[in-house]
Amino acid sequence: MKILRTISECRSTADAYRQAGETIGLVPTMGFLHDGHLALVAAAQRATTRTVVTIFVNPAQFGEAADLEAYPRNEERDLAMLRDAGVDCVLMPPLEEVYPNGDETIVETTRMANILHGQVRPGHFRGVTTVVARLFNFVQPDVACFGEKDYQQLQVVKQMTRDLAFPIDIIGVPTVREPDGLAMSSRNVRLGPEDRQATLVLSRSLNAADQAAAEGTTIEALYDLIKTIITSEPRATLRGLDIVAGDDLTEITGPLTTCAAIMISVEFGGILLLDQRVVSP
Repeated sequence: MKILRTISECRSTADAYRQAGETIGLVPTMGFLHDGHLALVAAAQRATTRTVVTIFVNPAQFGEAADLEAYPRNEERDLAMLRDAGVDCVLMPPLEEVYPNGDETIVETTRMANILHGQVRPGHFRGVTTVVARLFNFVQPDVACFGEKDYQQLQVVKQMTRDLAFPIDIIGVPTVREPDGLAMSSRNVRLGPEDRQATLVLSRSLNAADQAAAEGTTIEALYDLIKTIITSEPRATLRGLDIVAGDDLTEITGPLTTCAAIMISVEFGGILLLDQRVVSP
């Protein structure tokens, strides 16, 4: 497994892959990997002949310096996991490679970045699209894999890829969960025991919404159902709840007649967790 630190190393490696007739799958991560990340790796491996994983804790998508500093890191463990998974190449660039001194260009989806979860974390998706566009430029992959857990992020990246005509196929990979139903996240390790137990309210509310949707309901009733379940947990603070069209995140109301995406942002002991479910009648 190759470990690269610079853009020039990355480009020369990717060029060699392409010249040999290989296809490249990209998995962007911020490290502290778990089985959810490995599911992205497996999806990339199924779709292409070479898999490149990037590990870069992107400061542009953190609203507060303390949150950036608290983000867990374990480079040695990450590399061991990727080596065992059969990854071909890992790009781990320093900050100055991704954001060189004097740079001033950002990439932003103007509508999608500033609705829904983007209102909870202003500037977050601008940071995501800016770094992902740069990673796309460094690697120039055929395929890139992103998790459905961060559903709005997935749709934002798809929109950016279409708008900027990147010749890249974006693959959404289903959420990987712990045995008790909590969506896997690098933030989960920061939860205390009581907050960790309280997080089960997320999957419980989404399971209830899924059942209600299958039986026939309205968007308004789904809102009420999810809010009631989450607010019944005293350790949970609901920060965002959105139910929108599954393809373009536009507002929907009234009877549920089509595919809808439910996106939840809930805080437990100062740790903000996201979860999602796509439901249909």
